Amino acid sequence: MQLLTPHVYWAQRHGEIYLRVELSDAKNLDISLQENNTLRFSAQGHGAKGENEYRFSLEFLEPVKPELCHKSTQRQVDIKIKKQQERWWDRLTLQEKKPLFLAPDFDRWVDESDAEMELQAKEQEKINRINVESRVRKDPYLGLKKGYLFMYNLVQFLGFSWIFVNLTVRLFILGQDSFYDTFHTTADMMYFCQMMAVLEVVNPLLGLVKTGFFPAMIQVAGRNVILFVIFGSLEEMQNRPVVFFVFYLWSTIEVFRYPFYMLACIGTEWKLLTWIRYSIWIPLYPLGVLAEAVAVIQSLPIFDETRRFSFPLPAVLGGSLSFSCPLQLYLVLMFLGLFINFRHLYKQRMRRYRTKKRKLQ
Repeated sequence: MQLLTPHVYWAQRHGEIYLRVELSDAKNLDISLQENNTLRFSAQGHGAKGENEYRFSLEFLEPVKPELCHKSTQRQVDIKIKKQQERWWDRLTLQEKKPLFLAPDFDRWVDESDAEMELQAKEQEKINRINVESRVRKDPYLGLKKGYLFMYNLVQFLGFSWIFVNLTVRLFILGQDSFYDTFHTTADMMYFCQMMAVLEVVNPLLGLVKTGFFPAMIQVAGRNVILFVIFGSLEEMQNRPVVFFVFYLWSTIEVFRYPFYMLACIGTEWKLLTWIRYSIWIPLYPLGVLAEAVAVIQSLPIFDETRRFSFPLPAVLGGSLSFSCPLQLYLVLMFLGLFINFRHLYKQRMRRYRTKKRKLQ
């Protein structure tokens, strides 16, 4: 068998050297650091010249720590070596002329300035983590807060799950006939869940969660207007199919959102649930707002006819102002709220998966 030199690619950071040896199915690996600061590599595998024994040695520019770590895969051998001093090297080897088998690893290559920024980012992340841990340790009520949030999310999850299952089962059994009595079969539970949801506006004000106050207020207030004012106060609306679609869309979103928050309270994550939580709102949230808008539009002639919640006007103007007028303004605000919340949820999703992508890199 011929004794050959494999292709070796290198990159560096201030504290480490990375070597990638192009040798697949490597066997009989012998990698060592000699006292003269030289790395010696020997292995049998499939390289540029087919199945052979490959060897090389590299005398580094500056001292390195004696321990090294390596990982062999089907395609290559990765070697990581720590520098004795954290500083940027002008080149890898002591000899100025670069060995023919050695080349930069452009997949991992960064300039010195980029490496410094990366190092500063790591240091800042470490400082932030220490600050967060110190704040957590100093909070004597952390366990009580997490317990409260866990129980709140659990109760909401059970409530919306009951609504979701009830509507789904009735839909399969009764078909379209289930549309007309949705309110009478699920309204009590929906009243309970939406009254509990007021706590989602209170929790950010008390500093219990990091969620913004304004997006939570828009969602809770908007839903409660639909539930209590449109459906709850108008018997004529309670047997309309739009009630089914509004309740079903609300409950579908919440049966994934609340379990995600429950697991977050105990420091657990299910990747599939996380993806659904940050993705399912994309089609369902606009559909929910559209269903709510249909409910408001259908209620306008009813308010005009019954004069319910109408505003008395001065005698000079005569008569009264129908409640349908502020509802028409509310329709415009609904779509403004859709834009605000959609942008908020989109930023949350981007922040979540951008952070995960950085961690993977």
